[in-house]
Order: sequence, then C-alpha cells, then structure tokens
Amino acid sequence: MNSELDYLRENLKCIMNKIEKAATKSGRKPDDITIVAVTKTIEPDKIMAIIDLGLIELGENRVQELAKKYDIINRKCNWHHIGNLQTNKVKYIVDKVKLIHSVDRIELAQEIQKKAEKYGRIIDILIQVNVSLEETKSGVFEENLIELINKISVFENIKIKGLMTLAPYDENPEKVRDVFRKLRNLSIDIEQKNLDNVSMEFLSMGMSNDYEVAIEEGANIVRIGTALFGRRS
Repeated sequence: MNSELDYLRENLKCIMNKIEKAATKSGRKPDDITIVAVTKTIEPDKIMAIIDLGLIELGENRVQELAKKYDIINRKCNWHHIGNLQTNKVKYIVDKVKLIHSVDRIELAQEIQKKAEKYGRIIDILIQVNVSLEETKSGVFEENLIELINKISVFENIKIKGLMTLAPYDENPEKVRDVFRKLRNLSIDIEQKNLDNVSMEFLSMGMSNDYEVAIEEGANIVRIGTALFGRRS
C-alpha cells in the first residue's frame, strides 16, 4: 500500500469525522452531505485514487482541465463545474457535467440552454450568489436573484437545483458564518415561492477552511481540495 494512498485515506477519514460532527450539530446525518473533491491541478492518478476510496463527485474550476481529465479518467464518477464559466466555453463541458455550480447571469444560462438542447440533455445548475458583496467574486447580488431565477426557470433544458456561494477567506471560519446563514435563508425564501422548474435541493457552500461551519448552517454540498489533497505547489 503506497504512502500516497495512505495520506489521502487519512485526510478523508479526518474530513468525514468533522462532517459527522457538523451534520449532527445541524440535525442531519453525514450521508446528507456530499463532498465534491476539488481536483484543480491534481494529477489523474491521485484523482483515480480518491475515486477508489469512494469519492466519485469531482469538481473542476477550469473547463480545459475538466474536459481533459474527463477523457483520461476511466472510472465511474460525476463531474461538477465549480468555477467561473465563460459562455464560449459551455460547449466543451455541457455533455460531460452532472452539475454546474456557477450560473450567475442570463447570458450564460441562454448558452447552456442552447447547447443542452443540441445534445438532448437536461442540465442541472445552481445559481451562484455573491452574498458577501466582494467585487472580486462572481455571483448575482441578492437583489437581482429572483429576477434571474424567473428568467432561467422558463428554459426547458435547464433545471435550477439550488444555490452556491463563495465565502471570503478567513482564518477564523466563525467570521463567515453569516454568509452561509444568509444563503440558507435565501434558499428557504425561494423554496416557499413554489416556482416552476426551481427546487432548492442543493446548497453548495463551504470549502477546506470553513466547511464545518457551512454544514452547521445548512450546506449539503461542500467543495474540498486542500484538506483532501494537501496544499498545491
């Protein structure tokens, strides 16, 4: 058994223990939480190793990396696009992804609809919300969220499945708890509107440094890279 596999196994065990505690705190089971392993810059052999350890939800930030790894990795797995997505890159991933986490504008949704229709696919998406109002982050602002959801909900080849956000990085995750709580409250408000073609099934929030707090505040998808694979060089 190689040391690389042992390292990944130990990291995963630690993550699972923390998820169990956070899920219990929020009145849920660990099985209610999905880990999306963030594979940005990670070599295919390491990705195959974590798939063998049972993590089959994989998240890529970059379209080219996703498309390349999709062709290389011959394992049963599901790909998520979790980064900023340009409209001209949609065509490269629309036949490959299980979920797009980062839809934040109508032009992007229109392109996903067009390409999904061409491939005869229904694409599940999350709406990315810029809860923290950071200029450097993508995402629709809260005041424009319902308008965007209403516009996208009419597309036949897209299903809105929930919300996603990126919290500001802070050494103390307690300082970003309000960001997660706010997204959770937004999802509850939207769910209560009973909009056609819109469900708030997924709340994608929390990364390596703050996923425990995110889970406590209602996340059921966490995007974890560094805590699993170690710091990228």
